[in-house]
Amino acid sequence: MREAGLIVIILALCIAMSFASPHFLTWGNFRAMLMSFSIEGIVVVGMTVLLIVGGIDLSVGSVVCFSMVVSGALFLAGLDPWTASLIGIGVSALIGAAMGFFVTVIGLNHFITSLAAMVIVRGMCLVVTKGTPLSLFTLPPAFKAIGQGSFNNIPYVILIFVVVVAIFDFLLRRATAFRKVFYTGSNEKAAQFSGIRTNQVKFWVTVLCSTLAGVAGVIYMARFGAATPTFGAGMELNIIAAAVIGGASLNGGSGTIFGAILGMALLSVVTSSLILLDVSVYWQDMIKGCILLAAVSIDHFLHRKKS
Repeated sequence: MREAGLIVIILALCIAMSFASPHFLTWGNFRAMLMSFSIEGIVVVGMTVLLIVGGIDLSVGSVVCFSMVVSGALFLAGLDPWTASLIGIGVSALIGAAMGFFVTVIGLNHFITSLAAMVIVRGMCLVVTKGTPLSLFTLPPAFKAIGQGSFNNIPYVILIFVVVVAIFDFLLRRATAFRKVFYTGSNEKAAQFSGIRTNQVKFWVTVLCSTLAGVAGVIYMARFGAATPTFGAGMELNIIAAAVIGGASLNGGSGTIFGAILGMALLSVVTSSLILLDVSVYWQDMIKGCILLAAVSIDHFLHRKKS
């Protein structure tokens, strides 16, 4: 029902905007919208799984940036971009492992742990770059094609996004291992009594979220040919908002990848509409914040009614 409602809202907005602006229903605009949320959509996948298990990650924007910075710095140091990117993704996974350690072993909650990680990792980005953007215009064309190339006029970014979404949506719906994510998020104590190692589930889901953020960082680097130490600031707002709007509960135990992507699509349509209607950028953040507040309120109401 949540997903069907989102589809209706998105279609209604598209119909309304087709009358409000002649530029909305064009391939150029839809291509721009798809490009804008495809890379963030990869991060949304990891965030959705983490929300289902009962966690949250405020550091995804910083991790995306750190993956870019590490990969870019290693490339400038003489490493080939593919190996540098794998190391950047690996370092992102280690950040997730560190957060998972503090959550599952030390006993801290995801919010505080990821908040601290957000500040620490952002500081690491500034330390590595010394506050100066890294210019990566010498990246080989084959690598740049990941973020800038296309196949039959469909950007590789969108194709990668579709593959990631399809894989994890299938796993979340069908794979036994991923069903443990729902059981842990719904009732952790009951899951423990049934033999599920809930700490392991939370640990690996946290690693997954950071790893996908690292993958997004590499794609961003290939797309823009640069690594800026302030990139991704505030990205977590869009990521969490999309997942919650799509039905992922902040209380854990519910959510779908498809719903989260619909939430991302809704935010993208709203942003595109505001730009075409020449609404000030300052109002855009306020409107997105209101949408997030409404989604969280609905989630809270539904959870209280269910309880």
